[in-house]
Amino acid sequence: RRAGPWWVEAAAGEAAAPHMFQLASLGLVGGGHWLDPKLPPPAESFPRHEGRDFFRFEVLHQSRRSQARVGRIHTPHGVVDTPGFVPVGTNAALKGVSNEMAATAGVQLMFCNTYHLLVHPGPDVVAEAGGLHAFMGRQHNLPIITDSGGFQVFSLGRSEEGEGPELKQRKKKRGGGESAMVHRVSELGVDFRSYFDQSLIQLTPESSVAAQKALGADIIIPLDELPPFHVTRERLLSSVRLSHRWMARSLRAHLDNPAQQAMYGVLHGGVDRELRRESVEYLSSLPFDGLGIGGSLGRDRAEMGSMLEFLMPVIHECTASRPHMPIHLLGIADPDSIASAVPLGIDTFDSCFPTRIARHGTLLTTAGNVHIRQGKYRADFGPIDPCMPTIECSRAYLHHLQRMREPLGETLASLHNIKYMNNMMASYRERILADDL
Repeated sequence: RRAGPWWVEAAAGEAAAPHMFQLASLGLVGGGHWLDPKLPPPAESFPRHEGRDFFRFEVLHQSRRSQARVGRIHTPHGVVDTPGFVPVGTNAALKGVSNEMAATAGVQLMFCNTYHLLVHPGPDVVAEAGGLHAFMGRQHNLPIITDSGGFQVFSLGRSEEGEGPELKQRKKKRGGGESAMVHRVSELGVDFRSYFDQSLIQLTPESSVAAQKALGADIIIPLDELPPFHVTRERLLSSVRLSHRWMARSLRAHLDNPAQQAMYGVLHGGVDRELRRESVEYLSSLPFDGLGIGGSLGRDRAEMGSMLEFLMPVIHECTASRPHMPIHLLGIADPDSIASAVPLGIDTFDSCFPTRIARHGTLLTTAGNVHIRQGKYRADFGPIDPCMPTIECSRAYLHHLQRMREPLGETLASLHNIKYMNNMMASYRERILADDL
C-alpha cells in the first residue's frame, strides 16, 4: 500500500479498502447500489438548532403577491443578497475570470467543488495555504460554498442501465477522461478512482466534512447520493434513506467542530412527492443552517417546475418555526428556471450554465440570447446589451475574438453573462421590494 494523504486509500487492485471485500454480504447489489431502506437516526438524538453569531439569514421583505422574498445571508466573509445567483468555480476558479473581475461583476457567493479539489491539489495543500479564501486570494466580502463531492462522484461515474434524459444530465462517456472511474456504494460511503492519477479515493460522510473543514468555505454540504431519474421506487427510497443517514453522520461530524461554517441539508426524493415530503420533514427537523434542493429534478424544466410548486409550500410549512432558513436550488440557474423559482421563495441558485455557454459564444441579453459567433455580428458595432451596463466592447469586437479563438473572447463573454445574471437578480429584488412579483 502506497503512503498518501488522509483522504486517499491508494493501493494495487481491490486490496485498497478493507471493507470492499465485505460489500456483497452487506447488501450491495448489481451495478454497485446499496439497497437498505432503514430509517436515519431520529431528530431527538441531535441538539436543537441554536443561532450562530457567524452565520444568519435575515428576511428583509416578503412579497404580498407570492412567496418571493428579499433577504441577506451574513457569513464570516461577507453578505450575500438574495435572491442571488451563485457562479460555479469548479477548481476554485471561474474559468477565465479573475477574482477582481468577478467582484466587479457583482459576484457575492461562489461555489467550489470539493471533488475536484480532493483530486488536486488536495485539502491539505489548501489548508496549509490558510483555506480557500487565502489560497485563491479571495479574502474579504467574497463568501464561498463547497459541496460534499458526492454529486461529481455519481454524475461523472459510469451511466446506469436504463438511464434516460433528465434535467441534470450525466456525463455520457463510458471510458477515458473524467468518467473513467468505478465507484461502489455502501453504508460506509463511496469508493471511486481519481481521474487525475487513478488512485482509489474513499469518500465517507466524515471524510467529506473533514475535507470541507480543511477547505474552509463559509457554507458546506453533507455527503449524499445522486441516483439517476429513471430508477425504480425501491431504489429511490433506498437512496433517500441512505442520503439521510449519510447527512446525519455529516451533521454530527460538523457539529463536533463548526469552525465558523454553516451546513445546509440537501433534500432528495426525485419527483416522487411522498419521498420529497419525507425528506423535507426529516431534514428540517435537524439543526441544519439552511436547506438545498438536490437530487434529480425531473426530465425537463416543466417537470422540475411542477415538483418545485409542490415542494416549496411543504418547505415553508415545515420551517415555519425557523423562517430565517435560506433555501438553495442546487445546480440550476438558467434565467427561465430562476424566473419560475423566485416567486416560490427560493433564495439562491448555482450553476456553471451562464459561463459555460459564454465560452461557446452565447451571450445572455435583455432581448434574448445572442450567438455572437454568427456572421451577422461581424460589423455590428453596437453594445453587447444596450439596456444594461456590461463589458465595454462592441458585438463586432467580441465576434472577432470568439471566431479567432482568442482567450480574451471567452473571458469577456463570461464576464458579460455573470453581469447579466447579477443584474437580473438585482431586478428581481427590486420587484419583490415593490410587491410587483
